[in-house]
Amino acid sequence: MNKYRLLAIVEYDGTDFEGFQVQARKRTVQGELERALDKITGEKIRVIGAGRTDTGVHATGQGAHFDTTWARSVKELQRALNAVLPNDIAIRTLVQVADDFSARYSAQSRTYRYTILNQAIRSPLAARYALVVPELLDADAMDAAARCLIGTQDFGAFGTPPHGENTVREIHRAQVTREGNRVLIEIQANAFLYRMVRRIVGTLLLVGTGALNIAQFREVLTKQRRAGQAVPPQGLCLIEVKYGVMDENI
Repeated sequence: MNKYRLLAIVEYDGTDFEGFQVQARKRTVQGELERALDKITGEKIRVIGAGRTDTGVHATGQGAHFDTTWARSVKELQRALNAVLPNDIAIRTLVQVADDFSARYSAQSRTYRYTILNQAIRSPLAARYALVVPELLDADAMDAAARCLIGTQDFGAFGTPPHGENTVREIHRAQVTREGNRVLIEIQANAFLYRMVRRIVGTLLLVGTGALNIAQFREVLTKQRRAGQAVPPQGLCLIEVKYGVMDENI
C-alpha cells in the first residue's frame, strides 16, 4: 500500500503532559498520538507537530502531520483515534495533504492566547487554564505596550531560539483585551522563541500594574531594561496554526 500524509488539528489539556514532544519515560502529547496510531493502524508512525508546547501549556489548534498506509476513510481514522486517545486529547480535524507538506515548516503563523483571571479570590475551576492576578490591571495600557511588539524585530530580550542564534521574529498581531474579570493576551507571529510569550506576558503584567510605562516597555524590547519573569504555563494556549490554502479544508 502507498503511504500518504495527513494533517491533524489537535486539542489538548496540557496540565498532565510534559509538553508536546516525545521524552523518555514521560507522558507527552506526541507520545499519546503515536501510541494511538500504533493501536489503530498497526504502524510505527512518527508524528511531527507545528510547535513544541511546554509542560502545562494547552492547545485548541495544534497542527501535526504523519504518514500512513491506512486503507479506510480519513473520517473513520479520526473517529477511531478519538475513541482510543485519552480524554485530555482530541483530533478536531483530520485531512489529507500533499506529501511535501510539513506541519512545522508549512505554517504561516501561530497564535497563542494567555488568559489572566483578574480577581482577588482564587478560582479552583479556572486554575488549570488561567493565571489569577488579584491586583487590578490596566488592560488598555497593556494593549498599547503590546502593539510595540508588532513587526519584524529582535525579540532576544524575551526568549532564546530553539536552534541556532537567530532571535529575529515577525509578530503579525499583538493585543490585550478585557472581558469582564478576564484579561486576554493574544500574539500571532511567524514563529516564537523559547518561552517568548510567557516572558512577554510577564512584562506586560508590569505595565498593567503600573510598574512599567510604555517607554520603559520599549526599553525592554531593545534590551536596555530587563524583561519581567516568565508567567506560569497554565494560562497559555496555542489556539491556531495558519496554513494558508489549507485553511479552507480545516
